[in-house]
Amino acid sequence: MPLFGKNKDSTKKTKKDGKDSDKPPSVEDKYILKELLGTGAFSEVRLAESKEHEGQMFAVKIIDKKALKGKEDSLENEIKVLRRFSESTKRTGTCTDSSEETTWLTHPNIVQLLETFEDKHKVYLIMELVTGGELFDRIVEKGSYTEKDASDLIRQVLEAVDYMHEQGVVHRDLKPENLLYYSPDEDSKIMISDFGLSKMEDSGIMATACGTPGYVAPEVLAQKPYGKAVDVWSIGVISYILLCGYPPFYDENDANLFAQILKGEFDFDSPYWDDISDSAKDFIRQLMCVDVDKRYTCRQALAHPWISGNAASNKNIHGTVSEQLKKNFAKSRWKQLMNAIAMVHKMQRLALTGTGTSSSNMDVDESPRIKTCDTIREESDVEEEASIPRDGGDKADAANATGRDRGGGDRSSNQQ
Repeated sequence: MPLFGKNKDSTKKTKKDGKDSDKPPSVEDKYILKELLGTGAFSEVRLAESKEHEGQMFAVKIIDKKALKGKEDSLENEIKVLRRFSESTKRTGTCTDSSEETTWLTHPNIVQLLETFEDKHKVYLIMELVTGGELFDRIVEKGSYTEKDASDLIRQVLEAVDYMHEQGVVHRDLKPENLLYYSPDEDSKIMISDFGLSKMEDSGIMATACGTPGYVAPEVLAQKPYGKAVDVWSIGVISYILLCGYPPFYDENDANLFAQILKGEFDFDSPYWDDISDSAKDFIRQLMCVDVDKRYTCRQALAHPWISGNAASNKNIHGTVSEQLKKNFAKSRWKQLMNAIAMVHKMQRLALTGTGTSSSNMDVDESPRIKTCDTIREESDVEEEASIPRDGGDKADAANATGRDRGGGDRSSNQQ
């Protein structure tokens, strides 16, 4: 059965005037495939040039169906999410894929899936080409960086996620590694990528524990039904890191880390937060509120003075933030290798989960789990691999580099 539910097998053809009339166009009909950009667990990403518009470049992810076997649902989910969006909104664009007219997710701060092709052996995803590199790398490279810069970045993320939420889509894995710069230009916009764990609200109850440890919301760890608010929490975590260079929650012991998140325990440590405005701290508290009913929505966050007004400071905080980013993230993806079942058992033993959710309510798997970064990349690495790295160096494992030097100064404790 074809991956996308329609019979696109090019071996089945009809003849009309001696020509194939029903054969769908192939990727080679429209694009010239060029050099390799990256490889994944069951795919490769190549640069592709449009045949119709010479010089127009894209990224094409080429997925081997044989290697994909057993993981089709993850890919179909990502494509379904990117296809699904209201035809009534003025921000939604229409694009013709290889078989039919389809409505795609269109927002200036979301990496776009433009077309899909399929043949007997492979699936081809034509992606918007993103060349500006990862968020943290660019901040470290800057000579100057202020609260206002962080506010502008978060505003773009909020606008994109607000648009997604309007369309009934929850990202569920917002983190710095999924925030990419569109181009190397100094004034480049930020782009949200990787929709492999995204979920449409009308497709069932969301209760599965998924995401990246450290950015996941308390209600996800508690195995309670959840919704759009989990994305807002993650944006709060990202905002915190952008202003100090280290994560709000950290512990070598997984159970302790989860306990911190479940209680919403984080601090504004001195001296790292001494020059950060009270407005920024209030903004973070509103986003990282354990009580889901009191937590800001994206729309409320966009109206906060730190985003919409002049509350964000213009003082240069680059030195402190870049130093901490290099210490705590080391230009790498935060990898926390956890056994899913062991994690749940650990939480249950420590009575941290509160009211559990039966497996019958789980939306993806029979047992809840936190997916690690490695697992996410194996099952869904579409846009992440469609970006061109800014350097050729290996990404160091930051799991051993996240112990931050917070000094012995006073601690300005968060009041939840």
